[in-house]
Amino acid sequence: MQTVNVSRLTPYLFLAPAILILGVALMYPIGYMIYASFLDWNPSQRIGEAEWVGLRNYATLLQDDSFRESLSVTLIFAAVVVSVEMVLGVGLALLLDRNIRGLSVLRTLFILPMMIAPIVVGLMWRYMYHPTVGTFNRTLTSLGLEPVPWLSDGWWALTSVIIADIWQWTPFIFILSLAALQSLPRSALEAARIDGATGWQQIWYIKLPLMMPVLIVTCLLRLIDAFKVLEVILVLTNGGPGLSTEILSLRIARTASEFRELGTAAAMSNYLLIMLLVLTLAMFGYTKFTEARAARLRAAAEGDTP
Repeated sequence: MQTVNVSRLTPYLFLAPAILILGVALMYPIGYMIYASFLDWNPSQRIGEAEWVGLRNYATLLQDDSFRESLSVTLIFAAVVVSVEMVLGVGLALLLDRNIRGLSVLRTLFILPMMIAPIVVGLMWRYMYHPTVGTFNRTLTSLGLEPVPWLSDGWWALTSVIIADIWQWTPFIFILSLAALQSLPRSALEAARIDGATGWQQIWYIKLPLMMPVLIVTCLLRLIDAFKVLEVILVLTNGGPGLSTEILSLRIARTASEFRELGTAAAMSNYLLIMLLVLTLAMFGYTKFTEARAARLRAAAEGDTP
């Protein structure tokens, strides 16, 4: 009996050091941030000297037009980049899921953008967006077209940031989608071909449904990262012109470093954390729902089989 109890405890004993380190490295900073969000705290004070203000920071942010503008920009940016990246990444994976000579070279070329440091990506695109000597405006001028104010106009600045992010992170979607495609059961695809399914029918009714668990996780990872992007926007536009490209992570950094309002910055961080938690739970809930529905359909099909 004692041996059975020890064997049950063994996995937990091995996990204990990792759980302890994770608790210290993860939960302590989060707890510290949550506590700081209830304080009127600036860098000239120790945290113990800061005034307790309760929920005042959270209430003030909800009435702050700049915060609401940054939140709106963040939601637009994340929705657009992730939607376009998912379409392009999955489309490229479906296009290259075949025996092509030199496919390994093509895959390497496709994933190169995501291997470049974000600061370098920002600088590279900033030079290409330059109003007079940039690649894009010089090309437009050579074609007899008017140059575009890529970084000096609010709408174009947000579009420019979105283009740069799509260029860098579409390969992430592509590589995971391609891995999911190549792990699909070939028996299902062969059965569909034998039944006369066209290429589009195979994609729509077989490949995409079987890839859905991977696609959901991939989409979730990109959404989380899109909410936190900072370096590329910081280098390209620094949040301008005005607040047109100031996403929430940049607003948090500016509030803490320039405005010296650490308590308010912590409250913003908690708002961002809450949004990401809700998003994560919603995505996992949808995954569970799709898995349960697939299990019911399999059970019904097996029940109908004589």
